[in-house]
Amino acid sequence: MDLARLQEVIERTYGERDRARGVPSTVAWLAEEVGELAQAVRKGTHAQREHEFADVVAWVASLANQMDVDLAAAVERYADGCPRCAGSPCTCP
Repeated sequence: MDLARLQEVIERTYGERDRARGVPSTVAWLAEEVGELAQAVRKGTHAQREHEFADVVAWVASLANQMDVDLAAAVERYADGCPRCAGSPCTCP
């Protein structure tokens, strides 16, 4: 699934409820999911890591929707490699 489609699905599925919850609460949920991902990376199975990566990406999409950010456009800054040095691989010090 591409990022634009993900944002559409997240908006259709959770958009109204997430906007009612608000940006601060969405950031808190995202932070919690990042913590769960960290735990899965350290001690989890591959399936648990996949699950937590999906949750983190879904919460990022929800937050982007609330902030009117097009994730596909936002990640374009990495399309040619490092956005700072333009290298691929990065040659930043």
